[in-house]
Amino acid sequence: MRRSRRGLIAFVFARPPLRPPGARPEEEFAALCIRCNRCVAACPYKTLKPAGWIYGERAGTPLVVAREVPCYLCMACPPVCPTGALEPITDKRAVRMGVAVVDPQTCFAHQGILCRTCVDECPLEGEAIYQNGELKPVVTDKCVGCGVCEKVCPAPEVAIVVRPRGEGEGA
Repeated sequence: MRRSRRGLIAFVFARPPLRPPGARPEEEFAALCIRCNRCVAACPYKTLKPAGWIYGERAGTPLVVAREVPCYLCMACPPVCPTGALEPITDKRAVRMGVAVVDPQTCFAHQGILCRTCVDECPLEGEAIYQNGELKPVVTDKCVGCGVCEKVCPAPEVAIVVRPRGEGEGA
């Protein structure tokens, strides 16, 4: 499905971007971030990148595009933040970047095709996502929103996406 430029801009502004681990709630994060890009430079996986012009006044703030490069939860970014926009986290299970959402219309397992790629690749090893008795993926409240499942999904139209957590939720 192609979006017009106007449609893409409306889509981008409809929800906040996926932020790095330890990010404070979106409004607070945006106010504290000085766009120094220390977190971007510290990321050994090149996961973090500065938001582009399409994000308006939030251009230059770090974000994660999970479909390109997910967060591998190395936690290298929070300690280098000079303003506290990213809070240090010691346990990767405490991260709350977002939450994975499965689309049953495009998920192979929901179509009766044996697939467990998202379950096998999850860095939380069965805690954040598991297969139920019908072999369909189930996302739990322990999902940290790293995006590994989105990156590895083999469906032609990616069947699992990470949505940023709602306002008021950080880490």
